[in-house]
Amino acid sequence: MGQPHESLYLVLPYLPLFELLAMAQVCRSFKETLHDDILPWLNIVVDENHRKSRVTDEILMKITSKSMGRLTSLVLINCVKITDYGLQNVIANNPGINKLHVPHCTALTPEGIIKAVTTLNQHNVTLRTLKINGIINITKEHLQTLHSLLQSNNCSSIDVGICPKCDEVRMVYDCPLETCERKRTTGSCKGCKFCVLRCEECRKCVEFGDEDNEAACEDTLCEDCWIRLPKCSFCNKPYCNKHTNKQCVVPGSSGFVCDVCHSKIDEI
Repeated sequence: MGQPHESLYLVLPYLPLFELLAMAQVCRSFKETLHDDILPWLNIVVDENHRKSRVTDEILMKITSKSMGRLTSLVLINCVKITDYGLQNVIANNPGINKLHVPHCTALTPEGIIKAVTTLNQHNVTLRTLKINGIINITKEHLQTLHSLLQSNNCSSIDVGICPKCDEVRMVYDCPLETCERKRTTGSCKGCKFCVLRCEECRKCVEFGDEDNEAACEDTLCEDCWIRLPKCSFCNKPYCNKHTNKQCVVPGSSGFVCDVCHSKIDEI
């Protein structure tokens, strides 16, 4: 087997963590590159949405140490084993982080997030984006403190706000359609997903009568998205794109079976 094409080495810095580690097993050349070059380790992306959680504080600190203190982007999605201690250690050893995304990392606390942002502020780092949706027990006071820190940091991008309908700290959406019926009749359809029913795909308000357009993953879809998406061969329900990993392939067919129908078939 010859050397990998040179263009493949350019892809390495953009791969999520697990794919990056898998590339190290492909050949000796990739292994040596990932061992000796810090460039692939400057942007760490760990997405545990569709796999059993494996990344702990210790593993995260070991992986981020490969950047030699020059980590610029840390994206942790659904990493439920990462604690305030682990995050703070990574931040303290990599003061140049300008992108911090930790959605649904439920072991983190609002106080831990505030401490991490404060540490970055002390190093005069411009934090471009902060994503903390899914962090438990965030209050308006926590959000106010973060806004104050981010304003002094020149960061204008945070993914949560105060819902104008329930007054809770959550992700707040507005319908992208100017022709939205709710917006026309009430003047606004801005709110969190608990206050305003929205399509999981396009985020527009679900009109009256569209509530039955349920996906196989039980998410709500508008009529247009429901019609457009591929359907289960048995129940004729689609998955939203976020949950397509639950599709069960039907042998000899281009279609799929949803996990609910697949479990019923196994019981027969």
